Amino acid sequence: MALFDPQPLHPALWLASQLSKGATSCVDTGIPVLSHQLPGGGWPTGVLTELLLQQPGIGELRLLQATLSSLKNPVAMLQPPYNPQTLALDLPPQQLLWIRNTGKTADSLWAAEQILRSGSCGAVLLWQQHIRNESLRRLHLAAQCGETLFFLLRPIAAAQDSSPAPLRLALRPAPGGIHIEFVKRRGPQRDTPLFLPLTPTLLQRHASVDRPLPAPATARSVLPQLVG
Repeated sequence: MALFDPQPLHPALWLASQLSKGATSCVDTGIPVLSHQLPGGGWPTGVLTELLLQQPGIGELRLLQATLSSLKNPVAMLQPPYNPQTLALDLPPQQLLWIRNTGKTADSLWAAEQILRSGSCGAVLLWQQHIRNESLRRLHLAAQCGETLFFLLRPIAAAQDSSPAPLRLALRPAPGGIHIEFVKRRGPQRDTPLFLPLTPTLLQRHASVDRPLPAPATARSVLPQLVG
């Protein structure tokens, strides 16, 4: 019997050999070779997406730069390991909301959840070393309240743990770029990592966006007492 495409019957259905077209909307990555490997052809909105890092600063922000700079609504960053640089991110200062590290994980999780539920930002980036599964589920549910892009950045060791995120990518440094492993996606398993060159030619400029810079951040910051 010839195989048929089940997705016209319901957007949540797809064959194991094909990428899901997705029931959620997507935002273009700005990187065609990557978009071609993602269900829906881009970063999914209204869901949790995990970026699992071998270490911070290996190119994760350059991976997102084209997408973030295309958004009209503010971009919120919670507990980034380095001071965010709006120039390197190609964002106007007033469009970057920086919530500083309060030292309490619960504060950051609460702030991320409130931003997601409000729908006030075009994207939310949350850095966490350790996060409990029930917190993941709460954040995933909060993301479904709107069309915000939500990226959780945490150590690559978490790839062994279960997660409600429909898209999980493991990022490892490579000469001239990064290797992207598709830990989880709605589609066929990819056995070999995708090499993505990260050069000024690919993302226009600012190849040092992921490295820590000594200059103070020009983004708006929210003081710890405002997120507690």
